[in-house]
Amino acid sequence: MGIIYKERIIDKKIIDYLNLFGAILISGPKWCGKTSTGEHHANTSFFLSDPKGNFSNKNLASVEPSLVLQGEKPRLIDEWQDVPAIWDAVRFEVDRLSQNGQFILTGSSTPKRKGIKHSGAGRIAKIKMRTLSLYEQGFSSGEVSLKVLCENGVKNLVSKELSITDLINYIIIGGWPANLNNKDNINTKIAEQYINSVLDEESFKFDGKRRSTTKFKLLLKSIARNDNTMVSIKTLNKDISNVENGNVSEETISEYIDILERLYLIENIEPFSQKVRSRTRVRISPKIRFVDPSITCALLNVTKDKLLGDLETLGILFESLCYRDLLTYADSNDYKIYHYHDYENNEIDAICELNDSKYVAIEIKLGANQIENAAKSLIKFKNKVESDGKEPPKRLIVLCGLSNASYKRPDGVEVVAINHLKD
Repeated sequence: MGIIYKERIIDKKIIDYLNLFGAILISGPKWCGKTSTGEHHANTSFFLSDPKGNFSNKNLASVEPSLVLQGEKPRLIDEWQDVPAIWDAVRFEVDRLSQNGQFILTGSSTPKRKGIKHSGAGRIAKIKMRTLSLYEQGFSSGEVSLKVLCENGVKNLVSKELSITDLINYIIIGGWPANLNNKDNINTKIAEQYINSVLDEESFKFDGKRRSTTKFKLLLKSIARNDNTMVSIKTLNKDISNVENGNVSEETISEYIDILERLYLIENIEPFSQKVRSRTRVRISPKIRFVDPSITCALLNVTKDKLLGDLETLGILFESLCYRDLLTYADSNDYKIYHYHDYENNEIDAICELNDSKYVAIEIKLGANQIENAAKSLIKFKNKVESDGKEPPKRLIVLCGLSNASYKRPDGVEVVAINHLKD
């Protein structure tokens, strides 16, 4: 019996895009499940990283990229970036045959433009894949759809409340598919090995340039300490120097951050801004974050016992988990996730922009005891936006970790338990 495929939220988008475009690219961090998902939707496959015959597949693709395209369609070409010329070969074949659903490319890094002559715009549609959300892992009931929530609001429901230890476990093990069968074992090795892979191998494979492992790890730890904040390169440099006695130039930090983004290890939550003049100046700095909270835990040597004694850090890591899930659920509906922070220090954790340019404001809180203050912040934000003459949020939502209920408050603010949410 073959391995049973674990359905992913992006499956529907993959099917839709294969019907619309000649080829699709599934990109995302290593070990998030891109290959399994690509194989599920493909009729034939070609693996560039297959070591058989002294990596004969890669050698063949390097000599004659068009040969790897032969096979029943849709055809999966896994880790295409190892031979960048494949991109132009796929684009040319899509143009030649003028048929949709021909190729599925997967990639765990974005190469620089060298060796690629055409952007692929209009021929190759790009889909981003992340680590597993709580719903995909089976840790969320999925009784509250983000789409339905944003459009029609929440229906009152009560279920078993998450324990704080359960929530800590979800954060530490992360959303790695390899951990699906280890629900009772707090397996941190995946995130640890991911970091080691980036330090020892992936950053070198990216452009063939050997970099300082020590400096790279200093930067990773600094980002972990500043996870989900609007941290600047200057601040990262200062943090490295003060905490680790490191000596890394801002130019080097910029180069390393670019690599981490291209490896899909970090991503930015961009700032929200309505294109209407207002009296309130909005900060334009993005929030930087690791793609999975387990990576931050591994870098900072976070354990269950440490988090039980440090609720502030737990709250920050819970926010990271919520961003991961919100980004996955939002992408499924073609929504966008932003953050909001103005120069008067009014802050909203997440803004979900809908397809019609309307939006909902979301505050993320670990405990139910924080819901009241979160609701006040949301109402204050709504009133301020209205006083500036701008479009107010369609809904005000508190996303809570330790709550056994999802419901609408008398003041109109809606509370959603994270273990109720899905796309």
